[in-house]
Amino acid sequence: MTVVGYRAEHFAGVKALWEACFPDDPPRNRAEAAIPAKLAQGDGLFFIAEGPGGEVQGTVMAGYDGHRGWLYTVAVEPELRQQGIGRALVEYACAELATRGCGKVNLQVRDGNDAAAAFYEELGFAREPRISFGRTLPPE
Repeated sequence: MTVVGYRAEHFAGVKALWEACFPDDPPRNRAEAAIPAKLAQGDGLFFIAEGPGGEVQGTVMAGYDGHRGWLYTVAVEPELRQQGIGRALVEYACAELATRGCGKVNLQVRDGNDAAAAFYEELGFAREPRISFGRTLPPE
């Protein structure tokens, strides 16, 4: 497995992976909407764990606004979990953010996703006393 920047030929694999890992995501988070929006940013912060045959094994999308970094869509093929792919993706994205001057990385885990919370804690992320707010634009 190697971590590479997203390329157009990854689209079908990413779409299938996200549908498997995030089946209840709203349309704005699906590959058809999220990938073009991310690519429009031109920041090069969308990474793929690519298998030896070029297959998509995992993803991480990162963002940096000059103040804080964020991780999104960290996903690994369910049958390939516990092999270090997620760790490699997160560490790669964090290293890329650090090279841009980012001093803190945030992420969100859905309430009740204890496995994901434990994964991030193992990677050195800490739960913070925050309340997350969100608003869709335009309002639904």
